[in-house]
Amino acid sequence: MVTITTEVATTDRWDDVQHALTGGGDGASCQCIWPVLSNKDWNTTTTPQRTEMFRAEIAGGPPPGIIAYVDGEAAGWIRIGPRTRQARIPRTRIIAAATTEPFDDESVWAVTCFVVRREHRGVGLNHALLEAAVDYARESGARLIEGYPVDTRGEKQRANDLFHGTLGTFLAAGFTEKTALKPGRTLVALDLTP
Repeated sequence: MVTITTEVATTDRWDDVQHALTGGGDGASCQCIWPVLSNKDWNTTTTPQRTEMFRAEIAGGPPPGIIAYVDGEAAGWIRIGPRTRQARIPRTRIIAAATTEPFDDESVWAVTCFVVRREHRGVGLNHALLEAAVDYARESGARLIEGYPVDTRGEKQRANDLFHGTLGTFLAAGFTEKTALKPGRTLVALDLTP
């Protein structure tokens, strides 16, 4: 049996963040900067530039995500934070049309990325990451968390297409389905108000 732990991504854990982002998927090239850039900016940056942007984001705080560890090894990553700090969200038409929350509300957070190293898939890391992300958001004063997961009940999905998370993971964590974004994608939300 494996031991899964989680920690917020701070500058002293930079090497762990980098280890979690490698070993499967697009994490190493994306550097989890995709959610904070416009398409134009994304298309004009290189991986080294994204790495430096991500390093600066973590150094500037607050931490933009959580690292999962399996038996002490960094094995997974989740991005969570206020939607106001994730510029791609309001620019994504399907989300802008579906959400009922104002985009300038700092208390509305979003989960926009999961990465799990290939050798650690299938042990429940996404569940542990989402649970830790919800706790972090609650402790940080979030009122509501949105997610935009993939519904895997239909056709088989490539692992790289699941970086939004799966609908089943969000539902198991207490999120509710709000509206379909497009076939196979759903807006979900978790109300954190007491």
